[in-house]
Amino acid sequence: MLIGQLALIANGVIDTAMTSRFSATDLAALALGGAIYVSVFVGLSGVLQALSPVIGQLFGAQRLSDIGFEVKQGTWLALILSAIGSVILMFPAPFLSVAHASPELTAKASSYLRILALALPATLAFRVYSALNTAIARPKMVMAIQIVALLLKLPLNALFIFGGLGLPAFGGPGCAIATSVIAWLMLLIGVSILRWNPFYQQFGLFHTGFVKPRWQAQRELLKLGIPMGLSYFIEVTAFTFMAIFIARLGETVVSGHQITANFGTVLYMLPWSIASATGTLVAQAIGARDLDHARRIGLAGIRLAALSSATLGLAIWLGREAIIRAYTPNEAIITAALPLFLFIGFYQLFDAIQVTTAYVLRAYKVAVIPTVIYAVALWGVGLVGGYILGLDPCGISPRALHGAAGFWMGNSASIALVAVSLMFYLRVVQRQAQRQLTV
Repeated sequence: MLIGQLALIANGVIDTAMTSRFSATDLAALALGGAIYVSVFVGLSGVLQALSPVIGQLFGAQRLSDIGFEVKQGTWLALILSAIGSVILMFPAPFLSVAHASPELTAKASSYLRILALALPATLAFRVYSALNTAIARPKMVMAIQIVALLLKLPLNALFIFGGLGLPAFGGPGCAIATSVIAWLMLLIGVSILRWNPFYQQFGLFHTGFVKPRWQAQRELLKLGIPMGLSYFIEVTAFTFMAIFIARLGETVVSGHQITANFGTVLYMLPWSIASATGTLVAQAIGARDLDHARRIGLAGIRLAALSSATLGLAIWLGREAIIRAYTPNEAIITAALPLFLFIGFYQLFDAIQVTTAYVLRAYKVAVIPTVIYAVALWGVGLVGGYILGLDPCGISPRALHGAAGFWMGNSASIALVAVSLMFYLRVVQRQAQRQLTV
């Protein structure tokens, strides 16, 4: 799972590194447009992640025939969500206007988002395939597809960003063209595997008749999926609005933020992978009604994620200058990004704890209270606090925290608050689950 996610995130690294060599304006457009796209995609795909704990518990209980039904209902849900998301991406003006960016920057970001509207149905449908394989602890083929996509990303980016073979140079929007082509190829491969691999026949995915969307099944998925999607949306929009507000400070500042945020996302894949694996195993143990084993796995996963991320954060801080220079040769952007890497090292520990704890809670099909915690902490403390520190509208922020550093300080404090709150709530949920099993 870690290898697959690193391959997936490496696409963003390639986009950032290659676009930075085209122009600073295109890199800023990538940061602005990418922030909006990620908010839409993560929020909608988070709803589909409700499939993982549902299928995981069914798999643990050996109710295999029910899994195919849930996958089909998840596919219908993906189609509905794709329609909603594509409309948002086709008409991004309300979101872009908040940034107060230049007309050229706004035009490039709009083009980037409209192209990605074509990729959204494929990326969401592939999430159904990914959720199924994660829930049944078979992530290898997902990893293989993601690696194939990564191998295609570099040549396609080069073709569409810089031009060639008779095509013009599209700049930043060229990344979106490459992403769209790859997204549909990934979906085609995933569907082919489900259709022809004998292992998946036990779930009744094909040759079991047409299944209409059923409100009861959709309601159950949405009951868990909407708060899950909201929690993803809240977490991502905390970064999205950081990018939008920081865009007011100029292309160089937002480019430095983009490099820092992009590399932070790469680091996040380590605790995310541990969290996803932990959540899968906890869900399977709950389905088998072994709550003691579920509790032990959950706590072990949280400890592993925290220790590994804290160690990695320290190493990144020590090598920060070399990492930034690998992204861009622009000295002004390097200067803007260097102080922000302090916050990456700081929040790695708390980010690992919060994401792993959140996945364990989702395995128990608990998502509403965590979503409230995310909203209060990330929007209230992180975004509002970052705005006060970074833009200093009240004249009270220390000079060292003016600009992007203030936003990163607010975000880091909010992540720590989420981690502590979710850990406390997990203990409450585990005790309640044990009492219900006893009764």
